[in-house]
Amino acid sequence: MKLGDLPTPALCADRAALEANLRSMAEGLPGRRMRPHVKAHKCTALARRQADLGHVAFTCATIREMEGLAAAGLGEDLLLANEVLDAHRLGALDARVTVAVDSEETIAAAARGGVREVLIDVNVGLPRCGCPPAAAGGLADRARAAGLEVRGVMGYEGHAMPIEDVARRAEVTEQAMALLTAAHAEVGGDVVSAGGTCTWAVNTWATEIQAGSYALMDHSYAYADLPFRPSLFVLGRVISVSDAFAVADAGLKALAMDHGSSDVEGGSVWFYSDEHVTFAPAAPLRPGDLIRVLPKHVDPTVAKHPRLHLLEGDEVVDVWEIDLRDW
Repeated sequence: MKLGDLPTPALCADRAALEANLRSMAEGLPGRRMRPHVKAHKCTALARRQADLGHVAFTCATIREMEGLAAAGLGEDLLLANEVLDAHRLGALDARVTVAVDSEETIAAAARGGVREVLIDVNVGLPRCGCPPAAAGGLADRARAAGLEVRGVMGYEGHAMPIEDVARRAEVTEQAMALLTAAHAEVGGDVVSAGGTCTWAVNTWATEIQAGSYALMDHSYAYADLPFRPSLFVLGRVISVSDAFAVADAGLKALAMDHGSSDVEGGSVWFYSDEHVTFAPAAPLRPGDLIRVLPKHVDPTVAKHPRLHLLEGDEVVDVWEIDLRDW
């Protein structure tokens, strides 16, 4: 199959760029130093390739991702890095399951659901989930009293990711990890789980890094200091042309815009609507011509599509199902 044979909009990745990203991370953080976050790609075929390169422990954001990896035989060490109040589906999995907890309620849910291991989730500066650092030790005591094994702590310095200047990014990461290591001293355990694609090299405090975007790579995170380059794009087809602009069939329903408007290769975007992107092309186009749209945020873009097409040039060499969608 050729690129032009695909129905559009279609989710595509350059195979060589994807493989280079995977190998760079495998060399930089080998084995258990890296726990890939599958929320970025929601694809067991890609997770299996990560495991082939030595990354056999995985981070998940949803119970569905945990279930899918376990069913695919990738359940050696799965972490749900998210709070849940009904853990029965997790307790039923044939896999090693750890879940993040940050309250008495989530501890009780883990125990009721049959989960045996937890990490204490600590707020290290991103106002999302996580307990105050000073509360981590007490929650660890409550978890152990409930019969759970506390493996350690986790905390996500997500507020450092958008900082392009590497020195400032490292400084914010150090501040966040000071909070996490202090909490770890009170909690105990072997695991300090943190980090992401943009802090993978500067976070030297975590025992494992939870990077996810690096494989497909957000265009908004293509910083000069990172060895990872965007491999993902959405293929669109021009459906209408006027003197000043062109319209293609890759709109809001095919692309996530939470990190900013996606760029059209060889064009200047005017606006997106449900099914369309209107843009000024750099060179004349005709209806039927193909364009490439470069998503700023891969995670929610991937979740909009049923499959990923791997390309070598204009040849489709493989098709991977995006089989970890839903919750």
